[in-house]
Amino acid sequence: MVSEKTTIRTDFGEIVEATAPVIISASRSTDIPAFYAKWFFNRLAKGYCAWYNPFNQQKMYISFKNCKVIVFWTKNPKPILPYLHILDKMGIHYYFQVTLNDYVNEGFEPNVASVEERVETFKQLSQMIGEERVIWRFDPLIITSSINPRELLKKIWNVGNKLKGYTDKLVFSFIDVKAYRKVQNNLVKETMFFTKEDVENAEANHAQQIEIVEGLQKIRSIWQEQGWNVEMATCAEDIDLESYGIEHNRCIDGELMKRIFSDDKELVYYLHTLKWPERDMFGELPPIPQNIKKVKDSGQRKVCGCMVSKDIGMYNTCRHFCVYCYANTSKECVIRNAEKHNDESESIIG
Repeated sequence: MVSEKTTIRTDFGEIVEATAPVIISASRSTDIPAFYAKWFFNRLAKGYCAWYNPFNQQKMYISFKNCKVIVFWTKNPKPILPYLHILDKMGIHYYFQVTLNDYVNEGFEPNVASVEERVETFKQLSQMIGEERVIWRFDPLIITSSINPRELLKKIWNVGNKLKGYTDKLVFSFIDVKAYRKVQNNLVKETMFFTKEDVENAEANHAQQIEIVEGLQKIRSIWQEQGWNVEMATCAEDIDLESYGIEHNRCIDGELMKRIFSDDKELVYYLHTLKWPERDMFGELPPIPQNIKKVKDSGQRKVCGCMVSKDIGMYNTCRHFCVYCYANTSKECVIRNAEKHNDESESIIG
């Protein structure tokens, strides 16, 4: 049972088929905690939400019936903090991927708060749920005429020094420009740093990547000497950095879930088998197998290490307006979709 099929009754009284995933990603495609927290918890109370395939616009229903884990992705978790107790009461586990970059001077993230405010929110979240459940992302790493590898390392160093003790993992990636025409267009249109001729230089070349990685290795050594043991990992990168002590990350991470939610034996059984356990006549769970059945999420990129989950976000709905975002076609598209949204609708775009 990677995702069980079930039936639901929609807000309009229609009985329809829905998929009922155990793990929900919220979301790679938009910032639900920042902009759609109320919507998310309204839909959770309704028991389902709707999702549209970005390629063919086919509508799909997602039931929360079997949901045991939610992985939140965000640049601003502050709006969702007052709601998290609901998940605790429901017995739904969760952890956060929090992107905290410093591109303030460059204007690459025009609708995020100051670094100082974002750091304070990060700390508040960590104090609420524990540092192991708040993963810091400095993502993506972007090269410009004024941001060389050394400057990027300074940015990471400065932000990291503010987060000591509030997370135990840093995830990073290098920007992908060549693969996304809309990213190329937005870098040129929305910033003063790129022309059509040099926009591809935003991608770090191999020498620059190694310079950054060697710098990160030194930074980590200093932090370890200061008592902060922070793990470092890359997201969806094919470069092998094992010799630097940097692993390929799994953002939807079954091993992490098994460790931090170990008291939930049903979940642990699922993470080993991708099947929901059937209790015996005495209500006992079957023994947990020693071997883990690993199933990569086939809907993600080839170098993505995430296990199977269901993402519920929608493209062209994130109002951070980050110029490097692959999920937004343009600011105008986002504004049009924002005008359609209401917190009671089945899907984010109304």
